Amino acid sequence: MTASTSTAVATELTDVPAVTILCHVRPDADTIGSGLALGLALDRLGVDVEVAFPDTVALPATLAGLPGAKLLVVEGDVVGHPVVVSVDAASLSRLDSLATIFTAAQRSVTIDHHASNDGFGDLDLIDPTADCTAVLVLSVLDAMGVVVDAEIATCLYAGLVTDTGSFRWARPESFRVAARLIDAGVDARAWSRMLLDTHPFRWFSMVSSVLGGAQLVPAACGGDGLVYAVIPHDVLSGMSWEESESVVDIVRTADEAEVAAVFKETGPASWTVSLRSKRSVDLVPIAAAHGGGGHRHASGYSDIGTADEVVTRLLGSL
Repeated sequence: MTASTSTAVATELTDVPAVTILCHVRPDADTIGSGLALGLALDRLGVDVEVAFPDTVALPATLAGLPGAKLLVVEGDVVGHPVVVSVDAASLSRLDSLATIFTAAQRSVTIDHHASNDGFGDLDLIDPTADCTAVLVLSVLDAMGVVVDAEIATCLYAGLVTDTGSFRWARPESFRVAARLIDAGVDARAWSRMLLDTHPFRWFSMVSSVLGGAQLVPAACGGDGLVYAVIPHDVLSGMSWEESESVVDIVRTADEAEVAAVFKETGPASWTVSLRSKRSVDLVPIAAAHGGGGHRHASGYSDIGTADEVVTRLLGSL
């Protein structure tokens, strides 16, 4: 494991005949956008490229419509080339069933922006100050001298606009990157609408049900307050991962709470927990205490048990 610069990663990926790019389980726009942007760039350099993610859940239709989707291969068809790159995975476990592809590689590279990532590749480009992994991929492409055209820019923009909450918590550099990507040909209005402001009609019923049961715990987090909501399996069933994940961005708007949590029952008694904070609470140690990780203000973890049990365990750790 070696802490690396964008130039070092670019050198690693220069003149290689084939590369496997792995995205994390329950893929979001940053991991898929980063993977496809890097894949498109390498493909245009004549590299044999495959991009894959664990087939735990289906890829949302919006992400499947990103340029470069032709490079996606189903889990069972992954070859596993000698050079493997992980994008936006905070840990090896986030690659789920594809982790063995990564560890079997002759050379492995991680590109990520999660503060909880200690590095698990031969080369690790990890920068927690970056708003998204997509901007790190852009730095690698720049170091390789790749021309960022409209298709590559669109994939990068998908990661940037979603991980910054439509730039609501973006650093100044992200606005400069956005301007560059739009200048390259991204239809920012159309993609922002598709990625952030488009939901199936049944989403409204799910949100109504979940928000009606939301709970406020003013004393939590040293008096800064916690608001949480639970999405049981029967309500979650039929919803894409992307749709269920959007709930936390609604719950987090509660003025009386510094921290928001959404418990999603992905299978009977099997939960994923999304955490968000606004200003003062660092979520990384909280998520780490439950076996997860992430960013200071956006983290998550998995748990097993009844709804009452998983909620009680989180409350007991705050």
